[in-house]
Amino acid sequence: MKRPLSLRVRILLSCLACMVGAMLIQLTLFTRSSSQIISAQVETINANTLANLGDDLYERVKAVEHFSATGELDENANIQFGEGGAGAFSDGKLNTGTRDLRHRYIMEQLVACGAPESILTDALPHVGTDKLHIALRNLRQQLLDAGADIRFGARLEGFTAQGGALTAITCRQGDSLYTIPAQRLILALGHSARDTFETLYGSGLAMEPKPFAMGVRIEHRQSAVDAARYRQLAGHPALPPATYKLSCHLPNGRSAFSFCVCPGGQVVAAASEEQRVVTNGMSEYARDRENINGALLVNVTPADFPDGHPLAGIRLQRQLEDAAFALGGGDYRAPCQRVGDFLAGRPSTGAGTVQPSYLPGVTYTDLRRCLPAFISETLALALPELGRKLRGYDDPDALLTGIETRSSSPVRLVRDDRYESNIRGMYPCGEGAGYAGGILSAAADGMRCAEKLLEVYR
Repeated sequence: MKRPLSLRVRILLSCLACMVGAMLIQLTLFTRSSSQIISAQVETINANTLANLGDDLYERVKAVEHFSATGELDENANIQFGEGGAGAFSDGKLNTGTRDLRHRYIMEQLVACGAPESILTDALPHVGTDKLHIALRNLRQQLLDAGADIRFGARLEGFTAQGGALTAITCRQGDSLYTIPAQRLILALGHSARDTFETLYGSGLAMEPKPFAMGVRIEHRQSAVDAARYRQLAGHPALPPATYKLSCHLPNGRSAFSFCVCPGGQVVAAASEEQRVVTNGMSEYARDRENINGALLVNVTPADFPDGHPLAGIRLQRQLEDAAFALGGGDYRAPCQRVGDFLAGRPSTGAGTVQPSYLPGVTYTDLRRCLPAFISETLALALPELGRKLRGYDDPDALLTGIETRSSSPVRLVRDDRYESNIRGMYPCGEGAGYAGGILSAAADGMRCAEKLLEVYR
């Protein structure tokens, strides 16, 4: 019989496991829908606790590379789903606007798993996709050494409750459908866990729509941003590739802002559903590619959703992703437009000095054909304004690639001050549940959720 885990180990594992895929606790469960779910019997949280992931990192990397090369999407293994979640293909940024004493501990644990020690001292720490994959493999080994049973290729199919309290969950793994008795379940969903959101909502879990943001990826030459930021010192070997953080409030009442900026990186194909186009960005630790890219986003509120349904934000995302797929040519190429053409209201016919990094490729067009009017209008107002804050940001040859819809979750799983949902024993947590916005904040929320759960067992 495997020995029970100590309280210290439980909290450590909860922190580590939620950190890298942006979600959560103790033995992580990453489903096909980027979910990470943990069940624990009320008698003891022990090493038999189930950990479940969409696909292991080795298989996932192969699937992502195959999609980029061929446009053949695997809905079970992609930029969004699998070991490490969406954070496994990103810049691995660890800066956050929140303050929490847990942050230092989280970064120390990442370093222990193989992340660069520089994240402990850098003002703007980042791990990079390549180093993050090393940390993920070591994290998985830590979980296995602690007694975790990690099962790949499974998804949550439903749950059973009696008297308003959780009694069991149902999982599907391949052709096998099985039930696990459970009185405690951590719901650490990715922001793209759409099928899981639908399953949980249909079973009575309380949810509400929440604001998020959508827009495009903007791509510049890294050397141009270096020159704008460092001026005469641009190119100095002691200086890292420059980055930026921009925002503005506009006359139409909207806001626009940069997000997930990836110096020396690439725009990546982040679709997780057939016949939909989604973009994101990633960088390796060296940040040594030709271009810098970042999301240029517009705030979206529930008033912009099609209706008041808790999942209406997901429907809006899908509408835009459908339109981007069609505009790109129906083969996962992304619609793309030069900034100069976008501001002039004419379609693009090709690139200028900035070459697109998105694979499987781009189609030059007019992005207004796949963007809602309020987003197009706000982007047109924002580009010159942001160009006054960062010289060259509105360079006519900069590229806009669409569409960026997955900046954060458009739904929140309601929880109380004990972190429990309306179904007792179910603990929504992390970014997809609507309580975090990145690797570090999701990890901290994972720790807080673990601490609340451990209070039950003390």
